[in-house]
Amino acid sequence: MQLHELKPKHRPKKKKRIGRGGKRGTYSGRGVKGQKSRAGRGPRPALRDIIKKIPKKRGYRFKSIKKKPQIVNLKDLEKHFPAGGKVTPETLLEKGLIGKVKGKMPKVKILGQGKLSKKLTVERCLISKSVEKILKGQKVTKKPKIKNKK
Repeated sequence: MQLHELKPKHRPKKKKRIGRGGKRGTYSGRGVKGQKSRAGRGPRPALRDIIKKIPKKRGYRFKSIKKKPQIVNLKDLEKHFPAGGKVTPETLLEKGLIGKVKGKMPKVKILGQGKLSKKLTVERCLISKSVEKILKGQKVTKKPKIKNKK
């Protein structure tokens, strides 16, 4: 026997439908007028009261689904990498400057906070404009952008 083969032993009792002619006429045992005589009477659902009490905020409350890159500053690169070192997402992960996001390697963006006195090779990282000026003479390789054809 399996779960989908289970059936009740007895038939469910049918609810008495009052106010449709027959033995219970006119007011059908509900009395005359008032809240108790009406259909759908009873307490308001508690959840609705809770929802109505919550203050409503104005404006757009949708959070972006777009994944944001992990941020690394120049001062961190200065501290953790030797001169002529290679900066990639993998090496940043090894050094503990970034972490995986949901088990996947995240995109990395290098920002210009701090100073960089040594030459580094930067690969597969996004770079801010302020850092682009600093790394002008150094070797920087970016991932090529692939445009989708529709």
